This record gives sequence, structure tokens and C-alpha cells, in this order.
Amino acid sequence: MRKPAVPLANPGDADATEAAFYEALRQGDIDQLMQCWADDDEVVCVHPGGAWLLGPAAIRSVFDAMLANGTLRIEPLKVHKLQTLSASVHSVLERLEVVTDEGPRHAYVLATNVYHLTAQGWRLVAHHASPATSQAAQDVSKPQFVLH
Repeated sequence: MRKPAVPLANPGDADATEAAFYEALRQGDIDQLMQCWADDDEVVCVHPGGAWLLGPAAIRSVFDAMLANGTLRIEPLKVHKLQTLSASVHSVLERLEVVTDEGPRHAYVLATNVYHLTAQGWRLVAHHASPATSQAAQDVSKPQFVLH
């Protein structure tokens, strides 16, 4: 029996939906994770080196398998956003913590998260991730300078 879905804290904000998505991964909460997705057969997800997942059932199945091994420590480091009245596209540099025999290591992924404004608020309709280049990972450690 499925637990009742927990509503998102602020479904009127794409940023809140994105925060809930990454928090659900950290907590290993598949129900909260799926609440972030639109309830539409056309939603799509592609993980690095993974298959093209189409529809909530396929997406849930793969995330369920991933979370069966424990939580996912994924931290969005840089986010570039493009938002219109009914769509928000977030280009994200993610840092993943991977536990190895030598201890924790970090890997970097570039992801595009696409949100659409639905009757239930902002929901994820596409997540596409690819391994980041070494240059993108190096850019994280460079100091950011702001001139005023």
C-alpha cells in the first residue's frame, strides 16, 4: 500500500519543487520524489549512460532501484535558470558523493531540469543528466569574483 503523497511546501515555485526533488533523493523518499514530477505520460528522464525513461511508472521504477541501495547524496552547486509564465528550465551542475573503498569521492554531473506549471503547481517534466567535463568540475573550485 502506497503512503499518501506529501504535498510540496510551495507548489507555486519551481525553485521549491527543485529543492524538494534533491531533498527527496537525500532522504531516499520515493513518494516525495514522485510528487515533484508531473502526472503525465509524457514526462521524461535520462540518467548518465542510462536509458530513455518515458512516463511516471518507468521513472519511479528506476529511482526505486537506485534508492534501494541507499540515499543519493546529490548537491546542486550551480544553477542557471530561464523562466517564463508556465515553464522553468534549470541547468544544474550537480556534485554526487560516491562511497568507494578509499572513502568518499565526488563526481560531477550536468543536468537539465524542466518544470511546467500545472494545476498542482510547478512540476518536473524532464530531467536529463550527463557526466560533467573535468573543466566544469574545476570551475566549481575557482573563486567567484563580483565587481560592484
